Amino acid sequence: MFLIGLETDVPTMVRNLRPAMTVCYSSGLSSCIFAAAISPFIYHQINSHTSKLTFVIVLMMIIGNTASPVVTRLAAELKLATSDIGQLAISSSLISDLSCLIVLALMTTLSKGGSGIWERIKAGFLCIILIVAIIFLNKHASAWLNQRNRNQKYLKNAEVFCILSLLFATSMFIELMGYNSIITSFLLGVMFPKQGKAARTLIHKLTYPIHTFVLPMYFGFTGFQADISQIKNIREVLVIFLVVLSSIGGKIGGTLIACRYLKIPMNEGIVLAILMNLKGHVDLLLIGLSTDKQKWNGATYSLFLVTVVINTVIVGPIVALIVRKERNIFTDKQVSLELQNPDNELRLLACVHGPRHVPAMVGLIAASNTSKTMPITAYLMHLIELPEKTRANLMYHELEDDDFSDVEDYGGNDVLEINDAVDAFITEKGIMVRQVKCVSPYATMYEDVCNGAEDIRASIIILPFHKHQRIDGKMESGKEGTRTTNQKVLRHAPCSVAILVDRALPGVPRIPGEDTVQHIAALFFGGPDDREALAYGIRIGMHPHVNLTVVKFTSALLSKSRAGINVALDNGEEVLMAMSSHETDCEADSAFLADFYNRYVTSGKVGYIEKIVDNGAETATALRDMGDMYSLFIVGKGKRGLSPLTTGMSDWEECPELGRVGDLLASSDFEINGSVLIIQQHRRQSKDLIDDELLEM
Repeated sequence: MFLIGLETDVPTMVRNLRPAMTVCYSSGLSSCIFAAAISPFIYHQINSHTSKLTFVIVLMMIIGNTASPVVTRLAAELKLATSDIGQLAISSSLISDLSCLIVLALMTTLSKGGSGIWERIKAGFLCIILIVAIIFLNKHASAWLNQRNRNQKYLKNAEVFCILSLLFATSMFIELMGYNSIITSFLLGVMFPKQGKAARTLIHKLTYPIHTFVLPMYFGFTGFQADISQIKNIREVLVIFLVVLSSIGGKIGGTLIACRYLKIPMNEGIVLAILMNLKGHVDLLLIGLSTDKQKWNGATYSLFLVTVVINTVIVGPIVALIVRKERNIFTDKQVSLELQNPDNELRLLACVHGPRHVPAMVGLIAASNTSKTMPITAYLMHLIELPEKTRANLMYHELEDDDFSDVEDYGGNDVLEINDAVDAFITEKGIMVRQVKCVSPYATMYEDVCNGAEDIRASIIILPFHKHQRIDGKMESGKEGTRTTNQKVLRHAPCSVAILVDRALPGVPRIPGEDTVQHIAALFFGGPDDREALAYGIRIGMHPHVNLTVVKFTSALLSKSRAGINVALDNGEEVLMAMSSHETDCEADSAFLADFYNRYVTSGKVGYIEKIVDNGAETATALRDMGDMYSLFIVGKGKRGLSPLTTGMSDWEECPELGRVGDLLASSDFEINGSVLIIQQHRRQSKDLIDDELLEM
């Protein structure tokens, strides 16, 4: 439970608190009603000699509980953990586990008669004081350990041992005081500081042994205690059938009622209901404690244990079958930022090749985190080139130490610098950034980026430009593999893609702060990519320390040509089709701009400027005039083949993947002081295939 608490995304759980509690208690209440209905029959059939009230309460908790560790693991395996339905299931199961453990602690306390109750209450207050003290101790110890190991990737083993020993001692004290330590371990994990090397080391050290050894051994030991041979007649089989049926029926009924109230689709509600049926260690704990405290006989213990196992065995394959059969429904429906509500969560994947790219990326993440009402989930992927095996013919004793390294050792000092920069950013801004490492050759690196974006259901991927700015202001090319990766990601990404050209000078603040205001311009020429760029710019513009100005470029010649559109008939069918497509885009642009103007410009949240130009030369002049006014330019990649706004710009195009305007702004010959963010809206698969064919020609 400490590891679960350490991995718990607290902001996400807080955002899902109301729907999670609705699902948890609705399904739990429904299951408790079923349990209360069948408890007299089961109590009579198993010939239990315990208190009827205690038996009913234990049966309610066994049927109504949901095992959060099992739900978390199954959701991760089915790639549902980052989806809305998966996060709701995980949050609901955590609330269910904690609720059952609290009820169990109260039952244990109240079971002591007379003066024993006051002794347990005193012990409870002492435990609470200890837990609070350990939480504060962990906070300061984590900060001290992070500073102490500044030049190391992880903490030393001795330091990890001290942290785990403190956790073990606290848990043992709670157990000796007569309370269960599961809640304590979970709270200590939740409240442990998530930033820095301490949390990173604990997750790295604990994940593999717990999931591979500890949990299987615990469940195996519990299973060995069950004697299935004691289930001999049809009466025991009937009891098992009733309990399993009540659990599944109660969970499905209660969850579907909650889903109807929360307006969750029926197919997703069914998967959520089945996930809420998973049982785990809390149920085994209830059965074990009831056997010890309530003197259940071996047959009763085996009967309920088999019930829990059968319930979980049935549920797991059913969920996997439904999700895999309806993969197109449960995979994230890639909706462009243009169609998303700005108040919805923004899932962002920022990629870096080295420490050079980190300041600009975290600055963009900070600008995208506008307020608590517009949440952001940010991932930082460190892309590391996997070198080819150039010395594969060497003998074993001739290999150097570097040849024995595994994936964890790739990256060298860059990993340390990136970790330190991200940790400092998290500490300063309080924005959680999850780090991911990708080690692969440049030829297939784009696959890892696209797969990573699909797994985390990213709304946008941000890639660094393959050129970087020198001290004299000129752009210098980096590795060609970086450019190739960017081009392939643009063609195959499952979501929108942005390329960040970092042109900020040393010493210029990249992160919006209380004492600095960033002036950002969103350039709008028309088309889906520009609408996507403006949609992302809206999110940044809502930041209290960002001043966003939208600059719309309009052509006087284009407006005149619309009045005489019949002229296109003289130029052939191809031009007519192009004009028709252009008119469709113009309608979408007009509708999008009208909504944007009414919501943000009229209220004074965003500035708005229109510039009328006749050709690409005038556009370039206008862009050059505003080059010193803004620290960041946001523009769509666009396909402006027939647009008079960019006529002639392709004559000096160096990087087609940036689009005509983006390539101009990123050029060394174009002197501007601001960085440039070029955005491409997510394209459907059919369009991707067409793009690939054109690029191969």
